[in-house]
Amino acid sequence: MISAVFEHLTEAVSGTPIVAILASVAWGILSIILSPCHLASIPLIIGFIGEQGVVTTRRAFFTALTFALGILVTIGAIGVATGLAGRMLGDLGPRINYFVAIIFFVIGLHFVGVIPMPISARTGNLGGRRGLLAAFLLGLVFGLALGPCTFAYMAPMLGITLSVARTNMAYGIGLLVAYGIGHCSVIVAAGTFSEVVERYLKWSGKSRGLGLLKKICGILVILGGVYLLWTA
Repeated sequence: MISAVFEHLTEAVSGTPIVAILASVAWGILSIILSPCHLASIPLIIGFIGEQGVVTTRRAFFTALTFALGILVTIGAIGVATGLAGRMLGDLGPRINYFVAIIFFVIGLHFVGVIPMPISARTGNLGGRRGLLAAFLLGLVFGLALGPCTFAYMAPMLGITLSVARTNMAYGIGLLVAYGIGHCSVIVAAGTFSEVVERYLKWSGKSRGLGLLKKICGILVILGGVYLLWTA
């Protein structure tokens, strides 16, 4: 079923420009939804925004967007570096998985409430512009773990865009940008929606619901770390 969907998307990306761009966006969305390693980004950004205290929908949106951009920057850098080194795109070796898994465990245990973080959003050290910087840095680190996983989903897409770029560079770049937009949209939507949910829980007086939401996110992030170790 999933393979059939990607086969149709591959045909669509090779089609007319409008259809190809829409298919690229859809491909980016599915690369998050259907990938276990990418799905870990959802509880990670939800829990991170929850650590920011009281935030507006606009702040939640830009925080999630900055996190997603950090992921894309790392993925792009990894692709270039591994390509120039003649290695499989995204393959940085198992040690990167161990490094990111440790970070996931620390963040997950913090969300659950087991350990404190050295720098807490509640002290103001992660507020305002620093909050966006922390989100960007978190995205950069998370992107390290996505190497082979990301390029496994992107391989057919990259093949098509590189072929197109030989005759129309702008169009090839446009397809990759469309893929990036789809990829980021899921993360941004999840982060923005989490603020709406948290605001509702506060308005309804269900303060325990906020704590439960953070604990669930923490458990999912820890499971993401376990998955990284398992695939290392």
